[in-house]
Amino acid sequence: MDITLLKTFLEVAATGSFVSASERLYVTQSAVSLRIQRLEDVLGKPMFTRSKAGAELTNAGREFERYALSMIRVWEEARQQVAIPEGFTRSLTIGAQYSLWPRLGFRWIDGLRADMPDLNIRAELGMPDRLTRFLIEGIMHVGLLYMPQLRPGLVAEEVLEEELVLVASWPDPTMDLDDRYVFVDWGPEFVSAHALALPDLTNPGLTFALGALAAEFIVNRQAAGYLPARYVKRYLDAGQLHLVPDAPRFPYPVWAVWREDLDPAIRSGAAQVLAKVAGAAEADGEAVIAKLRDISEDQAVDVMGKTIDP
Repeated sequence: MDITLLKTFLEVAATGSFVSASERLYVTQSAVSLRIQRLEDVLGKPMFTRSKAGAELTNAGREFERYALSMIRVWEEARQQVAIPEGFTRSLTIGAQYSLWPRLGFRWIDGLRADMPDLNIRAELGMPDRLTRFLIEGIMHVGLLYMPQLRPGLVAEEVLEEELVLVASWPDPTMDLDDRYVFVDWGPEFVSAHALALPDLTNPGLTFALGALAAEFIVNRQAAGYLPARYVKRYLDAGQLHLVPDAPRFPYPVWAVWREDLDPAIRSGAAQVLAKVAGAAEADGEAVIAKLRDISEDQAVDVMGKTIDP
């Protein structure tokens, strides 16, 4: 069985659309259609019912989906096992969004290498959809994400409570940001809370859906925006960024999404290391919030709609 056909089938099943599947797989819609047709020819039954609304799994397609997942998982296990370098006996592939590698993901790898020296580690980067697909297919064993998409065979555990804080690249900033504010899109919940708490900053004319990568723009262009407290601590310590007093914060939890079939011994050891690293990262964030509290009126920090006592 062609693995490419299986991956294409699973992508169409997940998105319910040949168009969306083609965008995620970076191929043309006609290529997706051809792959599904080849799969249906091999199996002798239609896998999808096509309509203007999209593509819905047939009964045969729903039955085949679990086998497709199993075959992909077995293939990835075999590929990874064969690829383990000499001197290592086990393997773990970790994925994370860009914002979660600095001061969290990289330190996790440091801890794993120290505590589990026989573990071969591979790191992946991607947006949530890509990372979730890699988890489903068995390419990744665990992923660090802000908004996990739970699917069969995956389990999510909260790692830490991230805090998004408003920072600016000039000293002594105030909430009067004029045209220097950059809207960093952290997802639907943040967008809604932001619109209610900061209506004057809702449409600045410049929006980044780049996560913490927006920090590079903000630091170098006399700009301001919301970024993770943990991530910006080094910029604050270096004097490159400055907290905006009286700006509300936004809680944004970080999750570890594990494959349920990961070797229990690897998962247990990796989870213990992650807990230690997350504790240190959370401490960094708490230090930033404490500083924000100190410079804010009445030493209180709002949580986009809620007021937190000092």
